[in-house]
Order: sequence, then C-alpha cells, then structure tokens
Amino acid sequence: MRPINLLEPVNTNIAWYQISRWPLFNLGFRPLFLFTSMWACAAMLLWVALLTGNLAWQAPFPATLWHAHEMIFAFAGAVAVGFLFTAAQNWTGINTLNGLPLLLLTGVWLITRGAAFMSPWPLYSLLFGQTLFWLGAITHLTWVLHSAKSKNNYLFVVVLSALCIANLSFLILVLKQAFLLASLFTQLAVILFTVLIGIVGGRVIPFFTARGLGLSEQIRIVKTDKLLLLVSTLGVMGFVAGQIFALPVNPGYMLLLSALLHLYRTLRWFHLGVIKVPLLWSLHLGYAATALGLLAFAVSFFGFAEINKDALHLITIGGIGLMILAMMARVSLGHTSRPLHSHWLVNLGFLLCFAAALVRSLGPQVFAPHLAWLLSGALWCTAFACFIWIYFPILTQPRVDGRRG
Repeated sequence: MRPINLLEPVNTNIAWYQISRWPLFNLGFRPLFLFTSMWACAAMLLWVALLTGNLAWQAPFPATLWHAHEMIFAFAGAVAVGFLFTAAQNWTGINTLNGLPLLLLTGVWLITRGAAFMSPWPLYSLLFGQTLFWLGAITHLTWVLHSAKSKNNYLFVVVLSALCIANLSFLILVLKQAFLLASLFTQLAVILFTVLIGIVGGRVIPFFTARGLGLSEQIRIVKTDKLLLLVSTLGVMGFVAGQIFALPVNPGYMLLLSALLHLYRTLRWFHLGVIKVPLLWSLHLGYAATALGLLAFAVSFFGFAEINKDALHLITIGGIGLMILAMMARVSLGHTSRPLHSHWLVNLGFLLCFAAALVRSLGPQVFAPHLAWLLSGALWCTAFACFIWIYFPILTQPRVDGRRG
C-alpha cells in the first residue's frame, strides 16, 4: 500500500457507489467517532428507560451487564480503535483502513449493537460480532505497525489484545451464567483503559499543551512515564491474580501507586494557561478524573468495598468519557484541517460530562442513588448530543482544505 500523500486533492465528484471516496470513510476516526457518539447517547437512553421501568428487559442475562458491556467494550473500545487507526497513519505514513473495508468493519460494529435486542441468540451474536470487530481491528493495526517497523507502538496492539481477551471472556462467562465473575472482567477492562489513557495521555497531553499555549518545549518526565507503565502492568496482573483467580494477592497496592503516579503527572503537566483553552482543560480534567477514580478504586481494596462502583464510574464517566470527548473534539478538528477552537456547545458538553461523573460517583452518598443514576445518565446524553450536533457535519464532509483525510 502506497504512503499517503496529504497534498493530493480529493475529487469532489463522487458517485454514491464510490465508497472509497466518501468523506465519512476516508479515515477511521470519522465513522467510529460519529457512530460511537450516537451509541453513547442511545445506549444510555435505553439504560435510563430500563431504570425507570419504561422498557422491559427480555434478554437472558442481567441488564447491568449489557450496560457495562456496551459502555466499556463497545463504545470506549471502538473509539480507541478509531483513534489508533488515525494515529497509526500519522506514525507510519501508511494508509490505515478506509473505504469499503472501513465500512464493513463499522457495519459489523453497528449490527452487533442491535444483537442484544433483535437476535434470537443475543449472546452468541454479541460474541460473534465482537470477535469479528476486535480481530479485524487488531490484525489491521498490527499489519500497519509491523510494515513500518514501528516498534515503539507495538504496545498499543498488546493493550487492544488484552481488551479483546477481556471482552470475549466476559461474553463467554455470561453465556455460562457466571455473572459475578463476568463483572470482574468489566473492571479489568476499566483498569486496562487507565493503562491506555496513561500511554496516550503521556504522549498527547504535554504535546497538545505546549502547542496550544505556544510554549517553547513540552514537559517531559520520561522516568515517571516508564515507572507508571511498569506499575500499571503489575496492577493489572495483581487484579487478575487476586480477583479473577482468587489468589492471596491484593491489587490495591500497585493500583494505589499507579494512581499517585497519574496524579503526579497531572500536576507536572498543568499550566495556568490551560484554563483558557477548552480543548486543553478538558483533557487535563479527564486525566485528573482518571487518576482520582483509580485512587478511590485502589482504596476500595483496603476495607472500603462500598466505594468500588462509585470509583469505577468516576473513571468511566469522568476519565474515559471526558478524555474521549476531548480527544474526539481535538482530533476531528485537526484531521479535517479546521482551526483548533472548540464550539461553545462542545465546551458545554465537556462540563456536562464531568458533572455526570460527579453526580454518579458522589451523588449516591448525598441523595437517593436512583435519582443520581438518572441525573447522571441525562447529563451524559446531553454532553454527547452536544458533540454530535456540532461534529456531524465535520465528520461527514470533506476536509476544508480539499485534501484527503
């Protein structure tokens, strides 16, 4: 496959059947960011409808597990794939999935989302669809990185593979009705996402901060970055050993140290100028929420098990959710050749997403838990609706400079 020529103008005379020329399928971030954002709204609305009793759950497994699966593996997992496809193209200069193959991969993901509701065998359909999606994405990313000998980025294949294993293990356990053990694999996936956020955040947050504020150089803390990766890996291993295999291992120690290292990086990266730039403060805030949520999750292993779920939601909504919104907003602007200035409605979405995290993680300690869940869900949906409203035309229309991408 030939290297990308970003200077090559795009032919604007596109027939409906020329999928390879559709702007929506030019790069992985376009369809995956768009459809995952829509699903983030739709799946949460379905969850709220279930919580309020306006929708009856008919599938042969708990609705809570469907909710966890769709938010963590389906939504966040597909966003990660879209980001890594786009980033890998920059790293290697090799075309990543586009045109008909990208349409097919996106189609598999979309069809799989309806499997729990429309298929007579929902779990088998979910397992088959998720397997196809993960294997297609991981195989392609591996091929691109290996072709370019981009060894520094092989770690992303490892993390995606770990998420794939966690996802498929979760679905197999649900099939066997081992629901409690299956739920542990959703927690494992959340920890894996903190590892991914740590790796990606370490690359992009100092870089985006320096570029966005016009600083002369990035803040580099290489030794801390390496130590965090080591400690995070030990934290994952400790969780698997202690929680999944029930060995006498407390993962809280390594998870606590990971959280403290994340917090240290948060403080080192911060600059007062960040407060004036929404595309920056959203990233910093999301990273800080990841660190604080991981800290609370670690503490739950030292006799405070009651805060486990709230801590996980601080990570998933305030960390993963807000980081996803911030990254999608920034990447979509940059890769469509638009100015790096976010719309006020998107900025509102950042705040609403963080508010959703606070309401879900702290609200149950203050007022009725059920009310906190519903309010958090409403805030989450509104946040992503703000993103969709502004970014739908950005993701579906050609680059403003008329180039490919």
